Amino acid sequence: MRNFSPLWILSASLALTPLASALATEGYKVPPQEIVDVLDAEPTPEVQISPNGRWMLLVSRPAMPSIEDILRPWVGLAGIRIDPKLRSMQITSFAHAITLRTLDGSDEHALAIPEGTRIVDVAWGPTSERFVFTVATDSGLELRVVEVARKAVERIDVGGKLNAVLGRAYTWADDGRTLIVKRVPSSRVDAPTHAADKPSGPAVQETSGRSSPLRTYQDLLRSPADESDFEWYAESELVEIPLDRPAEMKRIGKPGLISGVDPSPDGGHLLVERVKRPFSYVLAYSGFPESTEVWSRAGSLERVVADVGLADDIPMEGVRTTPRNVQWQPTEAATLWWCEALDGGDPKTKADKRDRWMRLRAPFTSAAEPVFELAWRARGLTWFPDPTLVLASEYDRDRKWMRVHLVDLAAPGEKPRVIEDRSIQDRYGDPGTLVSIVLKSGERVLRRDGNFLYRIGNGAGADGDRPFLDRYDIANSRTERLWQCANGVYERPVAIVESSASKKPTIVTGFESPTDPSNYRLRELETEKTLALTHFADPQPALRKIEQKLVTYKRADGVELSATLYLPKDRREGERLPLFVWAYPQEFTDASTAGQVAGSPNRFVRVRGPSQILFALHGWAVMDNASMPVVGPPETVNDSFVTQIVMNAQAAIDHAVSLGVADRERCAVGGHSYGAFMTANLLVHCDLFKAGVCRSGAYNRTLTPFGFQSERRTIWEAPKSYLELSPFLGAQKLNEPLLLIHGELDDNPGTFPIQSERMYQAIKGNGGTARIVMLPGESHGYRARESVLATVAESLEWCDRFARDFKSDAGAKKPVEAGTAR
Repeated sequence: MRNFSPLWILSASLALTPLASALATEGYKVPPQEIVDVLDAEPTPEVQISPNGRWMLLVSRPAMPSIEDILRPWVGLAGIRIDPKLRSMQITSFAHAITLRTLDGSDEHALAIPEGTRIVDVAWGPTSERFVFTVATDSGLELRVVEVARKAVERIDVGGKLNAVLGRAYTWADDGRTLIVKRVPSSRVDAPTHAADKPSGPAVQETSGRSSPLRTYQDLLRSPADESDFEWYAESELVEIPLDRPAEMKRIGKPGLISGVDPSPDGGHLLVERVKRPFSYVLAYSGFPESTEVWSRAGSLERVVADVGLADDIPMEGVRTTPRNVQWQPTEAATLWWCEALDGGDPKTKADKRDRWMRLRAPFTSAAEPVFELAWRARGLTWFPDPTLVLASEYDRDRKWMRVHLVDLAAPGEKPRVIEDRSIQDRYGDPGTLVSIVLKSGERVLRRDGNFLYRIGNGAGADGDRPFLDRYDIANSRTERLWQCANGVYERPVAIVESSASKKPTIVTGFESPTDPSNYRLRELETEKTLALTHFADPQPALRKIEQKLVTYKRADGVELSATLYLPKDRREGERLPLFVWAYPQEFTDASTAGQVAGSPNRFVRVRGPSQILFALHGWAVMDNASMPVVGPPETVNDSFVTQIVMNAQAAIDHAVSLGVADRERCAVGGHSYGAFMTANLLVHCDLFKAGVCRSGAYNRTLTPFGFQSERRTIWEAPKSYLELSPFLGAQKLNEPLLLIHGELDDNPGTFPIQSERMYQAIKGNGGTARIVMLPGESHGYRARESVLATVAESLEWCDRFARDFKSDAGAKKPVEAGTAR
């Protein structure tokens, strides 16, 4: 079990001065009441549309979990955090109410769920006749089922405790009439006990001659006792439960560390994934040895498809050489597909073909047959209702390029037709996502009407996103635009509920505008009739005091940039406000895609968590999602990271000043994770900002020696780049105040809490100004109400103190030199 300390403000490893001692005892701060009210407002319900498009579930949850939910005891083992009472991965957010209604709202029923119930997840059955949800109780996770026709909530007795440690605890089978659940083995004995004061020996690891370029992980196994504990918590057995006869449940096969189970489309077989020993002390469980097997429905082993060892020798950005992406073909009774690497799994190996797709039909006794090969790395298969047609996608990591092939399995000698060939970074050229339907088996295939397929896309363009619905003719490769969002609003297709080859479909959309909260509509595209399906009110009316607009500008080298500018509506004409820039760096291979606009200025402003948009409610100008592209060849792009982010920041400030809304002398910058890394580097390498806010960042790249973000080189291959990109090593040049906020239990690879602790110590040791806030119980993102309010309050107070209240000539025109050396 982990023990939690109260909120602390300075690194506990420091010798505390009187000031430090006072700060270390601070409690949670709270922002102004207006902002508290915004954050406390319960969001509009989540909407889940049934597979047949006739029903809606409205799932309600509170704005934020309590600190008590965040601080529930957990055990960190094999890279995951286990709630020992719930026997699941750590859960911190719960829903509390579910409403079932017809799509048009003519029949609506709030389910009888007792007050205080904590709902974990909700899932429709494939036929839309039932849905299930799990509930967290004092004795563990429990399962509930609702028949749509009866609208009654029934508890399903699984004959023990559900086990969701290695993923969801249930899956649908038999056309939605049966659940196959993972439960704690009925033969389970008491938890293993360990004499902590009498270890059996040291924890030992050894390596010799084999390259293992591993990234850093948290909560790993550290001892034989941890190994035993992991097995005890993660082991489960499969149980089949007929929903109309739950008392006739049957156990399937033997217990094991079962991480996945998928019934075949005909229901006669199970594809089972099992984690095995030997475990690793440097990898999470997803890198442990694993067996992928076909079982009979009764639980007997029919075929071992893949038996893989530790994933400690996979090249950087590489793949296993054994079968991977094993899956059922949804349009045949029991046929397996998987892909195998032809290049040793190493992307740096020169190869004409990188992957091959294999097929194996029941009864799984013959050798698998190779079906087709791909020049690039396989990304996946998407099936047509016709079992002879499939789309195969592939990816070229060097160009960041993708292709989609239409493969006709009935014509094996025919060259597949390419139906998509583009940069994955090209927002403007994105044709959208193909629409699928759910079969009774629970498998997905493409929605097809005659020769037509459908695509839903963002419709990105220079004026922002305008989502669309297209119809694609596979016979002639022509695309027809059936519908697109109007100007001045934001409306996106959510689902197609009725379609045919002879007329335009009927769709459900989510509609919003700067003045209209998000709600759902039914659109008959053939008749152009529209029906409002929901009438959710504005949950955060105080945010209507903010106005937003999309702004575009260029940096010094001509690369196009953009941001969403938020301003308080009560700003006086000509008034220059303090400016807060919030950004997250992204790498691009070319300037044309780097300059493409993302997002829409026509969204309804709403916030969740410690949003930077709240600065605008506090009297600041905010440039949100300010473009921060880093352009260059993927292998060496980070060599110019600092120069490019300084250019980006300079351009953002210059543009806000040119609009007459910002005071150049009162600018602050902030970011989360990689955005925090960016923020610290900006303060080290330029004089554009008066203060910075870093949340959950990494600042010393020697602690991530085998790559970070998109960096492909190790520190030994590119030492100069790693060291220059480490703001920790430039702390002596950091002369602007920096606020460091970090979850005390951050488990994100590369951003362990020690990153902020050591950065604070470096600044303090060099006489700089900094404040560190470590949030109890929090991980990479901040969830508890107390943590969210404290993060907002700390950020506002810090930036007010060092940037907003900075004494300046508000009309100053003199530009700041980009990248001023220290």
